[in-house]
Amino acid sequence: MFSLLLRGFALGFAVAASPGPIFFLCLRRTLVAGRLYGLVSGLGVATADGIYAAVAYFGVAAVATAIAGGRRPLAVIGGAVLIWLGTRILLERRQDGQAPAITGGGLARAYASTLGLTITNPATIISFAALAATLGLGAGAGFSRPAILVAGVLLGSATWWCLLAFAASLLRTRLTPALVRGISTFSGLAIAVLGMLAVYSAFS
Repeated sequence: MFSLLLRGFALGFAVAASPGPIFFLCLRRTLVAGRLYGLVSGLGVATADGIYAAVAYFGVAAVATAIAGGRRPLAVIGGAVLIWLGTRILLERRQDGQAPAITGGGLARAYASTLGLTITNPATIISFAALAATLGLGAGAGFSRPAILVAGVLLGSATWWCLLAFAASLLRTRLTPALVRGISTFSGLAIAVLGMLAVYSAFS
């Protein structure tokens, strides 16, 4: 059982640590808005990873097939949102690099946005389904083994985002406002470009 937990942790950490638009989004939020916004955004990603892991590991075949079969519209939706977010970041101007006030609504939006963006990436569930197959998990695997794997995935993914938020917040205290804005601009550009690539790949 401990081995299953470690495997789930390793996969959750590896999937979360893969470079992509969500990485740039969470990094930018931490640098501009502070550690709490970056952490909450990362926990939204971890939640989505846990949901997809549960679908794959508990053998919910109909749901997994529907998600995998709907890769194109999901990629288009996710790509379009990324393009919008990246463009908004590029056009945004914050005076003196001042962080926004922390509000419940702002934290809820930060969490929901990364949760939704990760859910629209069906490649995530394919990764988890592949591991479920190699471990012999499926509809007849019972409850305890898949549950331990899902817990490991949640812990692994959440650990990565906690580390990123902590490291970025330490970096934030050592950067000038102008440099933070420069990194923010680069992040916005990267997010928009990756969104365009997602839309392009959906039709290629």
